[in-house]
Amino acid sequence: MVVGFILSLLPTPSGLSLEGYRIIIIVITALMMIITEPIPLPAIAIYILVFEVILGINDADGIAHSFMNDAVFFIMGSLMLSVAIIKQGWDKRIALGIIALTGHKTKNIVFGFTAISALLSSFIGEHTVAALMLPIGMTLIRFTSQDKEKVRGLSAVLLFAIAYGALIGSIGTPSGGGRNVIMMSYFREFGLSISYIEWMILVYPLVLIQIPIISWILIKSFVPEYDHLDTGVRKLVVQVAKSPEMTGRNTVAAFIFLLVFLGWVFLSEFFGLGTIALSGVFLYLVAGFVKWDDLSKNTHWGVILLFGATISLGANIKETGAALWLAQNVVHLFGIWMDSFPFIVDGIVVIMTTTLANVLSSSATVAVLGPITLNLGENSMHLGLVTAIASAFGYFTAVAAPACTIVYSSGLVTAKDFLKVGWKAGIVSMVLLVLYANTYWLLIN
Repeated sequence: MVVGFILSLLPTPSGLSLEGYRIIIIVITALMMIITEPIPLPAIAIYILVFEVILGINDADGIAHSFMNDAVFFIMGSLMLSVAIIKQGWDKRIALGIIALTGHKTKNIVFGFTAISALLSSFIGEHTVAALMLPIGMTLIRFTSQDKEKVRGLSAVLLFAIAYGALIGSIGTPSGGGRNVIMMSYFREFGLSISYIEWMILVYPLVLIQIPIISWILIKSFVPEYDHLDTGVRKLVVQVAKSPEMTGRNTVAAFIFLLVFLGWVFLSEFFGLGTIALSGVFLYLVAGFVKWDDLSKNTHWGVILLFGATISLGANIKETGAALWLAQNVVHLFGIWMDSFPFIVDGIVVIMTTTLANVLSSSATVAVLGPITLNLGENSMHLGLVTAIASAFGYFTAVAAPACTIVYSSGLVTAKDFLKVGWKAGIVSMVLLVLYANTYWLLIN
């Protein structure tokens, strides 16, 4: 707050409006608080909204309008859907299904965990997948050995396969994460349009390319103590056999989610991803698959508040002209390199986005950087997609992404483990993205 007060006393930079300068002050102070977290994150969200009004960025109705949109509905709906899905208890059967496909070899199981986490997170969000898959990984680890020290390598490789697989897959479709929905809302503000299928055509091949590469990096970074998991698999089979059988209600629950997915694919441009997600929640409530008490207790309302505030921040960075001013300064700073090397703009965007995404949440990163990067070149759609994809590279820290935080909460991996493997996965993904965007996208366009 002191830093913000001092900045407000300084003269407004040349070429920037007073409102634009004030929104940049809010961004700087909010980022400082998000990084150091002196107050809870939802309180920081409230700070953003309140000071946007106090500093005259917009009136109260304008700020409220920028806060509540389809992207916030999507986050709310997806968090509630995740509660409903986990209530169905599908985790052990998914584990057995993975092993039926991969066999008992550890390296094949790691690939299976990465692939399934990636495929699932493309459609139901990384936090849901991590929450669903963590008990599966923990079960296999526990059934292999009760002594944590004897399965440290195995624990790390399986849990990182879940977290990194979820991150890889989250870029594959617009419904893979809040960051994608936020970027789509920015596309609309810039007069651009991309459908669910078009997004998949452009991005999903990168998901499939990364799955075997990241799996290989994990196996090389953490050497599992066991080449085969026969003992753990046998115990898992017994446990599944003792659990209640799947009923017709489970089939109906799966059918409802299928309807939500089909709605996202074919109807999202008409009704919005958020409205469709909330329709799925409504059907789960009506059918009695989840109670409102479960949703109200297990939905992270603070996350919804933070999403809305960061979206409002991004929208007002654009409206005040601050995004264009910042983009022009980046172009001025790197202009010669941008003109000389075709990949340099993408490289700058990827480095900025990845760095910020490992400090903030990926959605907050896209909310802040999106309006800036969309102004960096002539092809705003290209730069927007690069930003959204790079924001998923939160490999370096346990707090960079919900999936990483969830597996870190198991107590079986440390912050040093994230650094040990994160820099390898991060560099590979960054290079892959720049090459991919400047080859495959050029070919199909």
